[in-house]
Amino acid sequence: MASEFQRKKIAGVFEAMDADGDGFLREADFAALTARWIAVRGTNGSIRLTSIMMGWWDTLLAASDADRDGKVTLDEVLLVVDRLGGMPGAVTDTAEVMFEAVDEDADGRISAKEYNRLIEAWNGRPTDTDAVFHLLDLDGDGHLSREEFVRLWTEFWAGDDPAAPGTWLFGRFELPVS
Repeated sequence: MASEFQRKKIAGVFEAMDADGDGFLREADFAALTARWIAVRGTNGSIRLTSIMMGWWDTLLAASDADRDGKVTLDEVLLVVDRLGGMPGAVTDTAEVMFEAVDEDADGRISAKEYNRLIEAWNGRPTDTDAVFHLLDLDGDGHLSREEFVRLWTEFWAGDDPAAPGTWLFGRFELPVS
């Protein structure tokens, strides 16, 4: 069962992905999220980005939609999160694909600007990400390498450690009081 901490961080991402705010994730939400991301970053690479995001939707739906109604609830996502610790390959595979989506210029690293566009697309509004990016940049070189991103993605989705840098991968949120 997901801890209160996991529920809080996953709920924040769920809310961002729920573009229409109806409490469910549907294909239309991922299409809207993709459109927001394209609006923030521009149309260069938009076909690839759309393919990645809609592929993530297909994966999420297949893994999470327990009642097969074509939509995913927060509780259904949390059931998958509970299993992710035992599925490192699935988490890594998703991280690798998402790295490709965020690395707009395909230089093998994510800049602070590319990271900012990701978060602004998720949030649907301008967001200051400078302080968070420094927490994520594990080696302090000003970029997120593929290895850093995979580690951060894994810490976020499969981790339960509030002190882990990956906790902040999707931006700041209020930690639950212990």
